[in-house]
Amino acid sequence: MKYYSLNHKAPEVTFDEAVIKGIAPDKGLYFPENVPVLPASFWDRIETLSHNEIAYQVMQPFVGDSIDASSLREIVADVLSFDFPIVELEENVATLELFHGPTMAFKDVGARFMARCLGYFLEKREQTQEITVLVATSGDTGGAVARGFYKVPGIQVVILYPSGKVSDIQEKQLTTLGENITALEVDGTFDDCQAMVKRAFLDQEITSKRQLTSANSINVARWLPQCLYYIFTYKELKKNGKELVFSVPSGNFGNICAGMVAHHMGMPVQQFIAAVNSNNTIPRFMQSGDYAPAQTVATISNAMDVSDPSNFVRVLQLFENSRNTLSRKFTTHSYCDNATRAAMKEIHERLDYIADPHGAVGYLGLKEYLKEHPDSYGVFLETAHPVKFLPAVEPVVGKIMDLPEQVMGLMDREKIASRILDYESLKNSLK
Repeated sequence: MKYYSLNHKAPEVTFDEAVIKGIAPDKGLYFPENVPVLPASFWDRIETLSHNEIAYQVMQPFVGDSIDASSLREIVADVLSFDFPIVELEENVATLELFHGPTMAFKDVGARFMARCLGYFLEKREQTQEITVLVATSGDTGGAVARGFYKVPGIQVVILYPSGKVSDIQEKQLTTLGENITALEVDGTFDDCQAMVKRAFLDQEITSKRQLTSANSINVARWLPQCLYYIFTYKELKKNGKELVFSVPSGNFGNICAGMVAHHMGMPVQQFIAAVNSNNTIPRFMQSGDYAPAQTVATISNAMDVSDPSNFVRVLQLFENSRNTLSRKFTTHSYCDNATRAAMKEIHERLDYIADPHGAVGYLGLKEYLKEHPDSYGVFLETAHPVKFLPAVEPVVGKIMDLPEQVMGLMDREKIASRILDYESLKNSLK
């Protein structure tokens, strides 16, 4: 499998090269030369396959010869060491819980897969030069990457996050590990952090001294394995015989794009819903055709506070860069904080379930779609544990939540982070 830049001004590369580079030299995102379609026999007998076997068969075509079969099987078995429960809340409505990993967020799958792939490549190449993983986070990416790469030999991790715009637990997850993990607190928004990361990749004063790669969903090893839990969900719900709809809380659009990859591989889906908060660039684009990011708005669903989502170019590529073609499988809606709180309250009081703010936005998008398609079966993604957003959740549900074991003691750890104001500050820290 080869990967090409979506800016079409860089050479094609193999999977391992795409993972190590992170972003193409022309600043484009890497994209597979084709999305492999799995044989009908795979989908016909998917109920008989284990998660590990599904993951191997799905990921192997993307990996190609970059990882041998035995090692890839070991990697996916290690990555998928936790559950992905589907919780039915009412007729035709369920939530997919993606917070049972070590950092209680959906990004654990991609971060762990990428960390293990990168470790494999470094060992195979007997590479002596350290690799610096440079990543921007709007909340959950930072913790997942920090944990996934913690103490991995030959890898340094530098995480940029917007000051005051991530939750306390999210901040603790990315600032308290130390060792090979460095946290940089940025006076700005996630989009500012992401712009700095992209600029650093093109800065020869940095790249001549450090080998950089990214662990945002712009990296193919972070992005692609997210398709797996959509396929696991299809496996479990196939027996009900209903059209399947996914509503995905969306910020940088890597998660929903991975689900669309699963669909292009042959997984039946009626519709994907991108449910966003007040950062509504994509809903406006789908209505008008004008892509015009506005200033990022801070919300209680902070991991989606992204006004210029990097992965939307991949979404368009999957649908021949046609807004009209995309609209046949893609719906998007925007919801403000007041609507999000009302949804959290309804889910708790009527359905006896506590959703985090991101999941609540996903629920709203799903319910809106089901009004016109009542016979479909809808799944909204709970992308993070509600305990990560206690100031937003507890006042709405009216109860104090118990802390899960993943964060017990975390809040007592010392924060280790440096403040930076601009790109020059980042550059000086990387020299």
